[in-house]
Amino acid sequence: MKKILFSLICLFAAHAAQALEVVATTASMGMLAREVGGAQVRVVELIAPDRDAHTVQARPSMMRALRDADLLVAVGADLEIGWLPPAVSGAANARIQPGKPGWFEAALQISLLDVGQAADRALGDVHPAGNPHFQLDPQRMALVGKALGERMAQLDPAGAAGYRQRAAAFAAAVEQRVAGWRQRAAGTPGVLLYHRDGNYLLAFVGRPVLGYIEPIPGVPPTALHLAQLVERLKGVQGVILRTAYQPAAGAERLSAALGWPIRVLSLEPAAGGGAAAYFALIDAWVAALSVK
Repeated sequence: MKKILFSLICLFAAHAAQALEVVATTASMGMLAREVGGAQVRVVELIAPDRDAHTVQARPSMMRALRDADLLVAVGADLEIGWLPPAVSGAANARIQPGKPGWFEAALQISLLDVGQAADRALGDVHPAGNPHFQLDPQRMALVGKALGERMAQLDPAGAAGYRQRAAAFAAAVEQRVAGWRQRAAGTPGVLLYHRDGNYLLAFVGRPVLGYIEPIPGVPPTALHLAQLVERLKGVQGVILRTAYQPAAGAERLSAALGWPIRVLSLEPAAGGGAAAYFALIDAWVAALSVK
């Protein structure tokens, strides 16, 4: 009996040793890695869902996680430009350098909105490669998932069938929900966003963006800008959406002047979550579009 138990322990240890070590920059990238990788991967997320991925700083804990990674799953489109390159450099892991199979940039797998903006810091927190907040578009995430499955298959050919099957299953689960999300959003008014982070969701469900509380990306609103928004939107119905880490004052002033509700939402699913957490995030955004 002891020999059998020892053999089982050895088999489990051998299987665990073969798992891909994956580091994801955000909770949404971690969700995809878990959904596609299944039991064949171990996933660490670098940023908590309530943090602004634009503004975090490289930390020793990130470098420790990256040092042993077989695969780094990043959002890309310069979202992590301020902290990921130094974290990868500090990790000194040749497997996850740009251009290597262990470097996976999700933004390169899909078309992006807002491509081609001038790389001029005077214009604010711009992303010339395109808007990096595509995690709120489930269909784009499904495409990223399929590309991620192929990359995992490249790194672990023995598990290729499993990665591809799980990526296809995630895409199918998305498609089963698309009509329902769009039906629930139909007829809802337009939206004021704080930042350009809800654009993909609104484009996905076919609802308009009526403006942005930031006058330019990454720059807090001025009194003049808020007054201009009020003047332009008087008499119009709408909803104000922002995240918890974005300043509340501008949204509250606009809400008082226009009579619009404010909804505070996350841009990311729960940490460590899977598809259910991601679909709950999209459900929450769709529900927030209604003024009722």
